[in-house]
Amino acid sequence: MIPIQHIHPMLVHFPIVLIYMLVAIDLVALVGGSAVTRRSGAGTISTFVALAAGMLAMGTWFFGGLALDHAEAAGFSSDVAEIHESLGGITAFAFLIWGFVRLALWTRNRDTRGVTIAIPLIEICGAFLVTATAYYGGLLVYELGVNVAKTAIAG
Repeated sequence: MIPIQHIHPMLVHFPIVLIYMLVAIDLVALVGGSAVTRRSGAGTISTFVALAAGMLAMGTWFFGGLALDHAEAAGFSSDVAEIHESLGGITAFAFLIWGFVRLALWTRNRDTRGVTIAIPLIEICGAFLVTATAYYGGLLVYELGVNVAKTAIAG
Protein backbone atom coordinates (compact mmCIF):
# COMPACT_ATOMS: atom_id res chain seq x y z
CA MET A 1 0.00 0.00 0.00
CA ILE A 2 1.25 3.46 -0.90
CA PRO A 3 1.76 5.67 2.17
CA ILE A 4 -0.94 8.36 2.20
CA GLN A 5 1.61 11.19 2.34
CA HIS A 6 3.09 10.06 -1.00
CA ILE A 7 -0.13 10.35 -3.02
CA HIS A 8 -0.06 14.17 -3.17
CA PRO A 9 3.40 14.33 -4.81
CA MET A 10 2.30 11.73 -7.36
CA LEU A 11 -0.87 13.65 -8.31
CA VAL A 12 0.35 17.24 -8.14
CA HIS A 13 1.98 17.33 -11.56
CA PHE A 14 -1.20 16.47 -13.46
CA PRO A 15 -3.32 19.54 -12.66
CA ILE A 16 -0.27 21.79 -13.05
CA VAL A 17 0.41 20.50 -16.56
CA LEU A 18 -3.28 20.52 -17.51
CA ILE A 19 -3.70 24.14 -16.42
CA TYR A 20 -0.68 25.29 -18.43
CA MET A 21 -1.85 23.16 -21.36
CA LEU A 22 -5.31 24.75 -21.11
CA VAL A 23 -3.77 28.21 -21.46
CA ALA A 24 -1.84 27.09 -24.53
CA ILE A 25 -4.88 25.43 -26.15
CA ASP A 26 -7.09 28.45 -25.63
CA LEU A 27 -4.44 30.93 -26.83
CA VAL A 28 -3.93 28.90 -30.01
CA ALA A 29 -7.71 28.68 -30.47
CA LEU A 30 -8.03 32.45 -29.97
CA VAL A 31 -5.30 33.21 -32.51
CA GLY A 32 -6.76 30.65 -34.93
CA GLY A 33 -10.28 32.05 -34.60
CA SER A 34 -11.79 28.90 -33.04
CA ALA A 35 -14.50 29.36 -30.45
CA VAL A 36 -13.77 27.36 -27.32
CA THR A 37 -17.33 27.93 -26.10
CA ARG A 38 -18.80 25.75 -28.86
CA ARG A 39 -18.94 22.01 -29.29
CA SER A 40 -16.13 22.12 -31.82
CA GLY A 41 -12.92 20.14 -31.69
CA ALA A 42 -11.03 22.91 -29.90
CA GLY A 43 -14.00 23.71 -27.67
CA THR A 44 -14.50 20.10 -26.60
CA ILE A 45 -10.81 19.49 -25.89
CA SER A 46 -10.47 22.77 -24.02
CA THR A 47 -13.60 22.20 -21.94
CA PHE A 48 -12.66 18.71 -20.85
CA VAL A 49 -9.06 19.71 -20.11
CA ALA A 50 -10.51 22.44 -17.85
CA LEU A 51 -12.77 19.90 -16.13
CA ALA A 52 -9.93 17.41 -15.69
CA ALA A 53 -7.66 20.13 -14.29
CA GLY A 54 -10.32 21.13 -11.76
CA MET A 55 -11.10 17.59 -10.64
CA LEU A 56 -7.45 16.60 -10.37
CA ALA A 57 -6.67 19.83 -8.50
CA MET A 58 -9.36 18.94 -5.96
CA GLY A 59 -7.95 15.44 -5.49
CA THR A 60 -4.44 16.83 -5.18
CA TRP A 61 -5.58 19.39 -2.61
CA PHE A 62 -7.37 16.69 -0.60
CA PHE A 63 -4.33 14.41 -0.50
CA GLY A 64 -2.10 17.42 0.19
CA GLY A 65 -4.12 18.06 3.33
CA LEU A 66 -3.60 14.46 4.41
CA ALA A 67 0.14 14.73 3.70
CA LEU A 68 0.32 17.90 5.79
CA ASP A 69 -1.57 16.17 8.62
CA HIS A 70 1.00 13.37 8.49
CA ALA A 71 3.89 15.84 8.63
CA GLU A 72 2.32 17.80 11.49
CA ALA A 73 1.71 14.57 13.42
CA ALA A 74 5.48 13.98 13.16
CA GLY A 75 6.16 17.43 14.64
CA PHE A 76 6.49 19.59 11.51
CA SER A 77 5.20 23.16 11.60
CA SER A 78 5.82 26.00 9.15
CA ASP A 79 4.19 29.15 7.82
CA VAL A 80 5.27 28.01 4.34
CA ALA A 81 3.05 24.94 4.72
CA GLU A 82 0.08 27.08 5.72
CA ILE A 83 0.59 29.40 2.74
CA HIS A 84 0.90 26.42 0.38
CA GLU A 85 -2.21 24.79 1.85
CA SER A 86 -4.23 28.01 1.50
CA LEU A 87 -3.07 28.63 -2.06
CA GLY A 88 -3.74 24.98 -2.91
CA GLY A 89 -7.33 25.23 -1.68
CA ILE A 90 -7.94 28.48 -3.55
CA THR A 91 -6.41 27.01 -6.72
CA ALA A 92 -8.35 23.75 -6.49
CA PHE A 93 -11.73 25.37 -5.91
CA ALA A 94 -11.09 28.08 -8.51
CA PHE A 95 -10.28 25.53 -11.20
CA LEU A 96 -13.14 23.24 -10.23
CA ILE A 97 -15.53 26.17 -10.57
CA TRP A 98 -13.79 27.20 -13.81
CA GLY A 99 -14.24 23.68 -15.17
CA PHE A 100 -17.97 23.85 -14.47
CA VAL A 101 -18.22 27.33 -16.01
CA ARG A 102 -16.48 26.01 -19.12
CA LEU A 103 -18.85 23.01 -19.20
CA ALA A 104 -21.85 25.36 -18.98
CA LEU A 105 -20.51 27.49 -21.85
CA TRP A 106 -19.80 24.37 -23.92
CA THR A 107 -23.29 22.99 -23.20
CA ARG A 108 -24.90 26.24 -24.40
CA ASN A 109 -22.94 25.78 -27.65
CA ARG A 110 -22.86 29.45 -28.60
CA ASP A 111 -20.06 31.50 -30.07
CA THR A 112 -19.79 34.22 -27.45
CA ARG A 113 -17.18 36.65 -28.77
CA GLY A 114 -17.28 38.74 -25.61
CA VAL A 115 -16.06 35.79 -23.58
CA THR A 116 -13.57 34.56 -26.17
CA ILE A 117 -10.75 36.88 -25.13
CA ALA A 118 -11.62 36.68 -21.42
CA ILE A 119 -11.19 32.90 -21.28
CA PRO A 120 -7.42 32.77 -21.91
CA LEU A 121 -6.89 35.88 -19.76
CA ILE A 122 -8.65 34.22 -16.81
CA GLU A 123 -6.63 31.06 -17.39
CA ILE A 124 -3.35 32.99 -17.51
CA CYS A 125 -4.23 34.45 -14.09
CA GLY A 126 -4.95 30.90 -12.94
CA ALA A 127 -1.57 29.77 -14.25
CA PHE A 128 0.09 32.45 -12.11
CA LEU A 129 -1.87 31.16 -9.11
CA VAL A 130 -0.71 27.62 -9.86
CA THR A 131 2.88 28.84 -10.18
CA ALA A 132 2.72 30.55 -6.78
CA THR A 133 1.21 27.44 -5.20
CA ALA A 134 3.88 25.23 -6.78
CA TYR A 135 6.62 27.58 -5.60
CA TYR A 136 5.59 27.15 -1.97
CA GLY A 137 5.24 23.40 -2.49
CA GLY A 138 8.77 23.33 -3.83
CA LEU A 139 10.00 25.20 -0.77
CA LEU A 140 8.36 22.58 1.44
CA VAL A 141 10.11 19.72 -0.32
CA TYR A 142 13.46 21.14 -1.41
CA GLU A 143 14.16 23.61 1.39
CA LEU A 144 12.35 22.10 4.37
CA GLY A 145 12.34 18.40 3.41
CA VAL A 146 8.70 17.78 4.37
CA ASN A 147 7.70 14.10 4.04
CA VAL A 148 10.95 13.37 2.21
CA ALA A 149 13.17 10.59 3.54
CA LYS A 150 16.84 11.49 3.66
CA THR A 151 19.01 9.07 1.72
CA ALA A 152 22.61 8.24 2.32
CA ILE A 153 24.97 9.00 -0.53
CA ALA A 154 27.26 6.07 -1.19
CA GLY A 155 30.82 6.75 -2.14
